[in-house]
Amino acid sequence: MMELYGTFGPACTSLPVLTEMFRAGMCGLRLNLSHRSLAQSGDWLELARQAAACCGVVPQVLMDLQGPELRVGRDGLPVELSEGAVLPLERLCLPAVLREQLRPDQNLLLDDGKLQVAVTEGNCCRVLRGGTLLPGKSVAAPGLTVQMPALTTADHENLRLAPKMGVTGVMQSFVRGREDLLELRKALKDYDGENIRLFAKVENLSGLESLENWMDLADCIVIARGDLGNAVPLWQLPAVQKRVAALCRANNKHFLVVTQMLASMEHRAVPTRAEVSDIFNAVLDGASALMLTGETAAGNYPAEAMDYLCKTAAEAQNFLRERKEL
Repeated sequence: MMELYGTFGPACTSLPVLTEMFRAGMCGLRLNLSHRSLAQSGDWLELARQAAACCGVVPQVLMDLQGPELRVGRDGLPVELSEGAVLPLERLCLPAVLREQLRPDQNLLLDDGKLQVAVTEGNCCRVLRGGTLLPGKSVAAPGLTVQMPALTTADHENLRLAPKMGVTGVMQSFVRGREDLLELRKALKDYDGENIRLFAKVENLSGLESLENWMDLADCIVIARGDLGNAVPLWQLPAVQKRVAALCRANNKHFLVVTQMLASMEHRAVPTRAEVSDIFNAVLDGASALMLTGETAAGNYPAEAMDYLCKTAAEAQNFLRERKEL
């Protein structure tokens, strides 16, 4: 059975909206722990349980660990980045572990690549692609390897609480190889979370290139197209997604597709034709799960977006059944 997820956020954390989302066919929700700890999320989890109960659903809860992920901080943000402007790097509130490795001409992709700057002399940067940089958004440095632990102190605290708070799945960000997943498996065992499913996210080159060597340690592979689309040229991303999907099928491994599936619905009540085709094709490629992120967390139409996701996925499954009968 296909699993269809939304993402917790201010846009959907009300009982009526969550109930609509579960009624549409949503099986559970992702909690992004880069913005909010598990301990702070008890009220959201309780709302989800109440809404799911109204629809006869036992909700899945996925917590998305920060892991070896780079994000901007919060001091001095948001800030408007005007194309062509030159500003001090400190205005971007970059993590220290990244700042100390930056050299002139290094490109930085911010907020899933929506914004782009190039490092210049004098600890400054030039804005190549402008917009508003919000607190806590992702930052990627193409070609630069930044050494970070697989699990942060905050990750360990969230993992410790996970079994008690009804978490059913853990998403590990930026998997680089077997060692990252072995460390997470050990932590789950230490915190009595052996029964929690492990969702391993493919979103960097090292993880992508070594996928066949570590995918056996995961319950589900996540094709996380946001940061993956920063790690490879964007025009290559569809082929990368197809190759990962094919590798998962060949190894009988479940996989989940996520990021910008219905991005236009953050601001519009109806998706684009390209977006529904994207969902349809992900199902045809064999995805066992799909997920919405900003559409339900911060969009203006969270319930409507989930309805389109569920209906399009169901139509794709009907198409597959019809094709088998021909």
